[in-house]
Amino acid sequence: MEAKQPSSSHLNAPVFYGSAVIILALVIYSVAFQSHAQTLFGDTQAWIIANVSWLYILAVALILLMVVLLAFSRYGDIKLGPDHSEPDYSALTWFAMLFSAGMGIGLMFFGVAEPVMHFLSPPVGEGGTSAAAYEAMKITFFHWGLHAWAIYAIVAMILAYFAYRHGLPLTLRSALYPLIGERIYGPIGHAVDIFAIIGTVLGVATSLGLGVTQINTGLNHLYGLPIS
Repeated sequence: MEAKQPSSSHLNAPVFYGSAVIILALVIYSVAFQSHAQTLFGDTQAWIIANVSWLYILAVALILLMVVLLAFSRYGDIKLGPDHSEPDYSALTWFAMLFSAGMGIGLMFFGVAEPVMHFLSPPVGEGGTSAAAYEAMKITFFHWGLHAWAIYAIVAMILAYFAYRHGLPLTLRSALYPLIGERIYGPIGHAVDIFAIIGTVLGVATSLGLGVTQINTGLNHLYGLPIS
């Protein structure tokens, strides 16, 4: 499966400029037309929740099942690097680093705030009831439990396996190599990487936005600073 990968010392122009233009356009649109952007994104999110949420739940469940099967099958013994490689850190150290980076302050806040939020204002049904408390804990476990870790794990395995074991680029396009071969270096591969970059940037922006909201609310509670 090994393939000669392009030099990593130069800029991948199609991916960089393609993703940069799209992200810049989204930023300009969101700043210049705030009300319209808020309405559009809100309506889009509502449509996704109403019509495609089942697909999201199913996909995450299948990813969790696949990760568990891989872990306990003979494929779980395949190293994510050369056969002679050894881990740089112990399992306990890896777990500590992954847990801190994967959850970190998000779990410290939302581990309490999220079930309370869903208990008081559940997606469906009446808030403040025993049924709402049950549903609130189910949603919280879905967001912060094994399902979330399965998503991290599947992406990490894809990147590590193809990059460190087969010498392919450390990008998601490499996962397509068994299907399309050297064409991962063409437009299809560029499109996959652009999509991955945009998804990552928007995901980080969401996390940072929630973090800013938390800090703003805390400063308002402590010092009376306005929430804006």
